[in-house]
Amino acid sequence: MKQFDQSADLYDPLDPSAADPGLLKKHSSQKSYTAAGFVYPSIRTFYHPHPQADKLPTKPTPLPLLVFVHGLGGSAAQFAPLLTGLVNAAPCLAIDLPGCGLSDFLPEKREAYKSEALASLIAEAITQHRDAGNGQKVILIGHSMGCSLSTLLASSTSPLSHLISEHIAGFIAICPRAETLSASQVSRLQHMRYMPIPLFEVFRWWDRRGGAESASVSRYAGKEADSETKRLQLRFNEQSRSEVFMAMALGSMPKYTDNKAIGGLPGEDIWSGLRVPTFCIGGEQDHVTPPENVELIAKWLGRQVPRDQTKPKLDALPSSAGEIPVIDNTPIEENGKSFVPESTTTKSGQDLVSETRQDSATPDVPKKPKFVLKTTVLPKPASHALLYATSTVRILSGLIQSFVANHIDHRLSLGWQLQHLSTEGKWDVKNLQKWQAIKPVSEPIAGIFRAQKTLREIDEEHTPAVYVKRWGARNGVKQGVRMVVDISHESPVYDPKGLEEGGIEYHKFPTVSKLPPTVEEVAAFIALIDTLREQLTKPEEPEGALIAVHCHYGFNRTGFFLVSYMVERLGWRLQDALEEFAGERAPGIRHEHFVNELFVRYMI
Repeated sequence: MKQFDQSADLYDPLDPSAADPGLLKKHSSQKSYTAAGFVYPSIRTFYHPHPQADKLPTKPTPLPLLVFVHGLGGSAAQFAPLLTGLVNAAPCLAIDLPGCGLSDFLPEKREAYKSEALASLIAEAITQHRDAGNGQKVILIGHSMGCSLSTLLASSTSPLSHLISEHIAGFIAICPRAETLSASQVSRLQHMRYMPIPLFEVFRWWDRRGGAESASVSRYAGKEADSETKRLQLRFNEQSRSEVFMAMALGSMPKYTDNKAIGGLPGEDIWSGLRVPTFCIGGEQDHVTPPENVELIAKWLGRQVPRDQTKPKLDALPSSAGEIPVIDNTPIEENGKSFVPESTTTKSGQDLVSETRQDSATPDVPKKPKFVLKTTVLPKPASHALLYATSTVRILSGLIQSFVANHIDHRLSLGWQLQHLSTEGKWDVKNLQKWQAIKPVSEPIAGIFRAQKTLREIDEEHTPAVYVKRWGARNGVKQGVRMVVDISHESPVYDPKGLEEGGIEYHKFPTVSKLPPTVEEVAAFIALIDTLREQLTKPEEPEGALIAVHCHYGFNRTGFFLVSYMVERLGWRLQDALEEFAGERAPGIRHEHFVNELFVRYMI
């Protein structure tokens, strides 16, 4: 039967505005910033405060601000898969650099696109959003060239150290470039200055032949990337504007005087000046900024990474962050000695560091976290696209959350936040009695799904610890649950780690209640489910495993998405899909305007 695919005709996935992830779209605005003597009149600014900020401790300082810095040719949208989880742990800020994503390519002066100017722009955006009055700290999370710009802001030896370095509490460098451009590279780049944009476009067109299978996609995502990651990479490549790429590439060049590089991207002299907790993450199949960059940075910061551990061999990436093989993840202090308990390594490379279990009392927050270095190289197919690749983004998110909670501020632990809020009686599910009266989990729907209500950390029955035993496919449950897709917009009222540890993957796909999901959201949901179903076909997966989906109660948004999937991907008639959902999750979709929208969308 021919599959129904209406969404592709209703929006252009290559248009940054139309394809903008819902989370970013809802929390973004256009702002003007003045930095380095330039006015950047329209910069897309994403700012998401912590959803429970008023109920969490603000002493001695508020929770740190997580700041996301994209790379050359990128945009803030590349961080969307990470942001869906991290916005529940801390306030988050990201901008599209000028000419990237939804930001205007202004001003026109070339000097405004030098690395130092762009770093100054980021510093100004941070200054306007940081709670300076209460001493809020900042954690920088950069990707590719974004790591270089972040280093200019964080390093004590940077010419820009006077801007905000004293407020930086930590730095996550994803696929970093270690060295500045060499004299020969600068010489080659100089030719771009005289190349007409149309000619550069011809070169790019030639490089993009083949679409998702083109050389341009493989260069960043890797030849072994799954179809969804290749599709995303193609979108990001198409959205990158040639004139912006050239301006920033030329702006990254240093000037050489007596064989010494001045300005441009940072090298050893600036990287070695980092004095904040730093986590460098590379991908084994990254051909843009190869993992050797991680080794080099570690060497400059006082750590020699063994060569025989830099390329772990695995057939596939692990399903949870706890199973990741690492190069070397023992932290070091400035004197080269670890200040945390010595760690051992499991056969899979899992880092085992003894931790003291803390209660919901506010943990000690150091005024300045001690310098720690951790390095990790994710195994193939991890590439330069590991930031948003479906095979690595969950792992990356888990690594980042663990690092910031263990080495920067323990209050960033989602588990601690859940415990604190529930212990203090400040946080729980809405309409508890109504929630308790609803059947927790439906019967199988279309042989693919189970619809359910949200779990509750402090419930005696519908809580992760009990759920994994009762419903987990890896615990031998027939037609059990292997993945949970949380489509609620709020922070989950349970710790997803409890699911992950029990063999159930957790995926956050935030949507807004009361409003029917948009065409774009449905398209993204379908892509996510397709990816999860493909994973379930692997030999090591339990036979007949299902995907659970929940909003708050598991009727309206959940039903809308599941019915849409049955119509668009499985070829069901709309009425049959509605009856299937209602039969297994009685009484079905409750909001009449949701049902009306389904008929408008699929019957006209």
